[in-house]
Amino acid sequence: MREELDEKQYVLNGLAARESWRLFKIMAEFVEGFEELPRVYPAVTIFGSTRVRPGDPCYEKAEEIARELVRAGFSVITGGGPGVMEAANKGAAEAGGWSVGINIRLPLEQEPNPYANLKLEVRYFFVRKVLMAKYAVAFVFLPGGYGTLDELFEVITLVQTRKIRPVPVVLVGREYWQGLVEWLRNTVLSGGKISESDLALFTVLDDPGEVVNYIREHLSLRD
Repeated sequence: MREELDEKQYVLNGLAARESWRLFKIMAEFVEGFEELPRVYPAVTIFGSTRVRPGDPCYEKAEEIARELVRAGFSVITGGGPGVMEAANKGAAEAGGWSVGINIRLPLEQEPNPYANLKLEVRYFFVRKVLMAKYAVAFVFLPGGYGTLDELFEVITLVQTRKIRPVPVVLVGREYWQGLVEWLRNTVLSGGKISESDLALFTVLDDPGEVVNYIREHLSLRD
């Protein structure tokens, strides 16, 4: 019985041919997002660690960036959970803007943070990724772990392969991201796995004001 319960948490492993009816649940999640999110456009999606708490410099920086984005006319979208997501939703809500949280149901019971004023809940990561990308005109990545890195490389890949239009992709925190950038340049680029132009698909900044100004200027040039 215990093994059966444990297996149920592995969503993709649980998708059998006889369970194709789940496709309708997936479609329903997409439909709800496509109906709700057009009203928050243009939005900036913010990613980062779930593990930071109020008082942490990373938390405070996410809150400030979101606040300044709203003042610049943008909505803010996050994954709806704790940490950087909570901070960004808090900053956006307190600035009087759309603060969107697209929460994912997880075995560890990730609770949605209380600051999103537009909340969606999904079961599948790929649904959440589509919704977080479709209505975003820019992406901001604060320090984070595996989930943040997964989302970062997926966004960069979508831009690189022209599955989405070129958009500002900002990594916040030079000290945190420097090792990754150096590895991409010294190992991945030098090994011929990416092109020099691929390193220009993102930029690294520190100051919240710089982040917002970069996004505004980049979008103005594109228009």
